[in-house]
Amino acid sequence: MMAASTKLSALFAARHDGQQTATHPYDVTLILIALALMSIGVIIVTSASMPVADRLHDNPFYFAIRHGIYIVGAIVAAMVVLNLPMQFWRMTNPYLLLAAIALLLAVLVVGRTVNGSTRWLAIGPITIQAAEPAKLFFFAYLAGYLVRRYEEVTENLKGFIKPLAVFFVLAMLLLLQPDLGTVVVMFATTIGLLFLAGARLWQFFALVFAGILAVVALIVFEEYRMKRVTSFLDPWADPFGAGYQLTQSLMAYGRGNWFGQGLGNSLQKLEFLPEAHTDFVMAILAEELGFVGVLAVLGLILWMVLRALNIGNKALEKGRAFDGYLAYSIGIWFSFQTAVNIGASAGILPTKGLTLPLVSYGGSSLIVMSVAVAILLRIDFELRVDGVQAIGRGDGKDGKKNPRRKKPIPSGAAQSKVSATSPSANDADEEDFSTGIVKAKPATKTSTAEDEGKAGIKAILARVAQEADNG
Repeated sequence: MMAASTKLSALFAARHDGQQTATHPYDVTLILIALALMSIGVIIVTSASMPVADRLHDNPFYFAIRHGIYIVGAIVAAMVVLNLPMQFWRMTNPYLLLAAIALLLAVLVVGRTVNGSTRWLAIGPITIQAAEPAKLFFFAYLAGYLVRRYEEVTENLKGFIKPLAVFFVLAMLLLLQPDLGTVVVMFATTIGLLFLAGARLWQFFALVFAGILAVVALIVFEEYRMKRVTSFLDPWADPFGAGYQLTQSLMAYGRGNWFGQGLGNSLQKLEFLPEAHTDFVMAILAEELGFVGVLAVLGLILWMVLRALNIGNKALEKGRAFDGYLAYSIGIWFSFQTAVNIGASAGILPTKGLTLPLVSYGGSSLIVMSVAVAILLRIDFELRVDGVQAIGRGDGKDGKKNPRRKKPIPSGAAQSKVSATSPSANDADEEDFSTGIVKAKPATKTSTAEDEGKAGIKAILARVAQEADNG
């Protein structure tokens, strides 16, 4: 009996030990990067928002508590999206585009105006910035369009122009808010994705040139945008007027030096720097944690972007074009929005109201970007389980069901006859005894620990049947 138990253990090890060495079903690295960025965001938002929260709400942790609630909501939303198969996004992306247009129209009709911009929808105590989900929905639509009309996009001008017409509609709705920063991010992601999808070079460069001209025209014909550009070029010409916010941000960067002034020791957050916990959170981080802290955040975001592009490459190699294009768009989106946010606070680009992914204060941005990370995790998960059959379901490698055989356990003399049969003759019948799955085995297979283990199982069954008959 002990020998049979040992052989049974050897059989189990021979069948399943190789499968135990498989990697995690989800990309643990991507999860840890997202959680690290959220943790840094909680710390810096709490530090940067305490003075203004104390003045406005008599509670220094007012914004910190709200940010914590947003993070909980973002994690819940990410967990829900993680359970949605990618087939859901493939089938619904045209309807998601209509939802994005409806949200942007609703903002123009019943939106809330803050600091001269109408960008928010107030639904009871919940405030939604419609541009954030609109970005994600448009990128999902664009990925679906490239799959449906790939030949048109790569071979003629008509297929190349169609997604740009959709983008033009969304851009006009965003400019009416006004929100030029989101338009620039969506435009950069669009041309990047069209380029990766194989659009012709002359079309790509023509689109870039036309986009630059359009942005320049929008800046020139709007006085407040022109002031932002002139103050960006020389913020010290008007340090208490148009250049005030940028000069205060530059002073925060300058005080940070290599290792910063220490966590909580920022001076610019004492209401010298406006919007310190939202658009300019990186300036406070630079002042308190220095160049090392900025480099750490940039390294984490770069790592996330590279993971997104890598997942996109793997999806395209496996023939999952929609998943690959959507992963590409998320990677480009995160990288470009990070560049605009940090570039604006560091004086490299004109000031724009864009959040730092997963770090800045803001519920809509935090939730939508967490959902985007969950989509990346889902794509990677489906790539990992693609082609792997579930134990006990009877799915063959070719995707067809293996036949199931309902075979009763023989008793008495019949059982003795079974036990006398050679192991190789009954491999197919006894391999998956618990499920009845039949799998063919080579007839010339040599005796191994697996065969000896099966023989031990048969001997045990024969003895049990004999004792039952004698009883």
